[in-house]
Amino acid sequence: MLEELRLAGLGVIEEAALEFGPGLTVITGETGAGKTMVVTGLTLLFGGRADASRLRPGVASASVEGRLLLDSDAETAQAVVEAGGDLDSDSTLLLRRVVNASGRSRAAAGGASVPVATLARLGSRLLAVHGQSDQLRLAQPVEQRATLDRFAAIDLSECRQAYHDWSTAVAELERRASDARELAREAELLRHGVDEIETVDPQPDEDRELASLAARLDHADALRVAARTAHDALLGDADDPAGDAADAQSLIAAAARGLQQVHGTDAELDGLSARLTELSATVSDVGAELARYQSRLDADPQRLAAVQDRRAALTALTRKYGVDVAAVLAWAEQARRRLLAADTSDEAIAELVAARDAARGRYSQAAERVSRRRCAVAAELSARITAELAELAMPTAAVRFEVTLRAPVEQGLTADIAGTPAAASPDGVDDVELTLRPHPDAPATPVHRGASGGELSRVMLAIEVVLAGADPVPTMIFDEVDAGVGGRAAVEIGQRLARLAAQTQVIVVTHLAQVAAFADRHLVVDKLTGTDAGVTKSDIRTVTGEDRIAELARMLAGDVTPVAREHAAELLANAAARSSTAASVEADKRGAKRGSGRGARQSRGV
Repeated sequence: MLEELRLAGLGVIEEAALEFGPGLTVITGETGAGKTMVVTGLTLLFGGRADASRLRPGVASASVEGRLLLDSDAETAQAVVEAGGDLDSDSTLLLRRVVNASGRSRAAAGGASVPVATLARLGSRLLAVHGQSDQLRLAQPVEQRATLDRFAAIDLSECRQAYHDWSTAVAELERRASDARELAREAELLRHGVDEIETVDPQPDEDRELASLAARLDHADALRVAARTAHDALLGDADDPAGDAADAQSLIAAAARGLQQVHGTDAELDGLSARLTELSATVSDVGAELARYQSRLDADPQRLAAVQDRRAALTALTRKYGVDVAAVLAWAEQARRRLLAADTSDEAIAELVAARDAARGRYSQAAERVSRRRCAVAAELSARITAELAELAMPTAAVRFEVTLRAPVEQGLTADIAGTPAAASPDGVDDVELTLRPHPDAPATPVHRGASGGELSRVMLAIEVVLAGADPVPTMIFDEVDAGVGGRAAVEIGQRLARLAAQTQVIVVTHLAQVAAFADRHLVVDKLTGTDAGVTKSDIRTVTGEDRIAELARMLAGDVTPVAREHAAELLANAAARSSTAASVEADKRGAKRGSGRGARQSRGV
């Protein structure tokens, strides 16, 4: 549940704090006062697009901060913890969004910086915002289908994957058929290159290893002389043990003997003696390795020639296919894959045809299951929306979701649905159309053609009320969805919103006093006088008692006159009476359900 919202630098609102609670909260105010900025702020807080034009003129940034009460073990709370944030000790969550004048923004959840996408994911679980634009979307067939799918909890992932596999196979078959000659030429060139590389059979890093070996073989004599000279300097000439030249090992041994004569007299000198012993062992090891190196270093003209020939073969490949052996091997692997894609043989085409047919079969089965589910649920959803319309001053109206197979089109894919051809799409094979019959004597027409603005508002509200039960969120926000409605219908909308608020938190931006009268909490956005530099300012306050009557009177008559006050007071009293009656009816229904449940359990002997 949303407990508090703080806005700063957003539109006409310089700084404001709004406190919310359970039940129905309404936000009212004169046109242009900034009511919609509250909805804008909530949209930003939950990951909406950052728009610098929404900032108050002259400010460097705007900020929105919200405090929400969550269940500590809820999935949303776990998502916050996984993002690095924390809930407060009272299970409240703080969210923050800052947008600067360049349009860039930053976000935080539970005290941790998070991507804006994290706020959007949280928002999808915590609230649903409905505005007048939803009425326009409701007129679109794709939105009508999405509404039905949402109510039916239809998962389209299998259908979409099968469609992707099917369309990909079809496109590949068409490509190979239309480009067969060009593909054959490409395949010939690729095959020649692959064959040439496979004939030489280069190994990874072989070019670098051969370069090192060639250098050693080519300079074998010089390397041998250098190794022999170093060996003799360290260990002496093995071929002339009586030679006069002093070697390093003999000199180190003499030094070590000199120190051994006074061993144990001074600790520092004993340490140096130990180091001389280590040095003698190192010199001996290096000398031995030099001797082994000489023994392996034989001049071999034939081997050198073989190495040079192999390097020449590799160089011929690197001139054509890559800068080194690694690039040549990568080219060969890529060429093999391209050969598969360029294969127009009967066997390759047969494999593609089999893949296409298999994907088409999977798609047809998945789409048929989706279609059956839509048809099965359409009547239930239609009946529930029609029942809601009866409570919204449309007692004789009826809506219907009509599900029909989409007619095949010449250039599209066609699925087989229980023996009937139908045009395929990633979302199935159905056309879904929402029709409205305002009264029994009127024909049923598509909702976007036959419904007035007020009727469309009530249809949309009825849909959202039904979907709230199928896909509940803790907070629902309605932004002037009562546009085009008045009189008794406005009263019914207010009562229905109040009943909805008994199940979930509802926040409504409205211009109708009949709706505002049902609120548990009433917030007013005021346009302030004496603005700075010609920039309008607005403030938000909670009204109760006489202040609330005055606001309702303004909404009814445009001015707070005694007659308007009297009318407003009467409106509040009627709303209170309706809400009390509705609460009693709901309590009786719940009691009857519990009683019938006990009776059923007793009849089963429980």
